Order: sequence, then structure tokens, then C-alpha cells
Amino acid sequence: MAIRKILVEGDPLLNKVSRDVMEITPRIKVLIEDMIETMNDAQGVGIAAPQVGVLRRICIITNAEMEPKVLINPEIIASEGEQNGSEGCLSIPGYVGEVVRPQKITVRYNNEDMKEIVEDFEDFAAVVASHEIDHLYGILYRQKADQMYDLDDLQDEE
Repeated sequence: MAIRKILVEGDPLLNKVSRDVMEITPRIKVLIEDMIETMNDAQGVGIAAPQVGVLRRICIITNAEMEPKVLINPEIIASEGEQNGSEGCLSIPGYVGEVVRPQKITVRYNNEDMKEIVEDFEDFAAVVASHEIDHLYGILYRQKADQMYDLDDLQDEE
């Protein structure tokens, strides 16, 4: 396992659409392990493969216990409600933004055994899953944010 470099806003790879994963190869297994290690090292709650320079439809999200969940080829198939909250991103360090996301989403994805799963995510989990799935389409949360704040400015106000 290795900690990979996290690409930051401005890198053109972050704006590209990722390709589906057709099978779990040894390289995909290593990628998943590296993504988890990289996310944990950066103290993130989610990460998508494009953030480490790989245009594959894989993202990792954490649950309330901070255990990683691997989503391969995820697709939001339903959503309901609305919530507005502050988001950050490992690829946009030093900033947070106010983003409107669904309160609940239903996601169809494959697990690490390529078994298809349909799962509901609510509240914060819906935010994290939506955010990471956006990365797979080349979308950064800044594109959806109503407002962006520099964390240094917010700390100066305290």
C-alpha cells in the first residue's frame, strides 16, 4: 500500500469523466488499498479515483464509524429531499463551500467482488456519496457551491 499524491483543482484530470471498472484486477485492488490509505492519511471522509490521477469509476466513502466503503461504478438512481451544508474537498484544500445536496439518495454500485448492491444513503452519508460520485463525472463541488470560503479568513474572524 502507498499514499498517493492528491491532485488539486486546476489539474485537468479532475474535470474528466471516469471509465467503468469491468473487472477487479490486481492493479484495481492496489488502487483501492492506496485510495483508502491516502484518504485516511489526509483525514478525509471520502475520495475518488480521479483525485489520485486514475480515471476509473471508484470512490471510497466512510460511515459514521469512519470505516471505508468501496463503491465501484456507482450511479445515483433516486434522490429525495434537500439539505444545505458546508463541504470541503481534498482536491480544494483550504476552502469550504455551501452546497445543496439531496437529503437521501439511492445508489447502485458494485462492491469489491463486483456484486451489484443498491443502497440508500441519508443525511451526511448522502452528501459524501454525492460529492464523491460527482468526481467520477469530472465535477468539483465548487461548481455547485453557492458560496466559497477561505478557511484562513474564517479562522481570522474567530
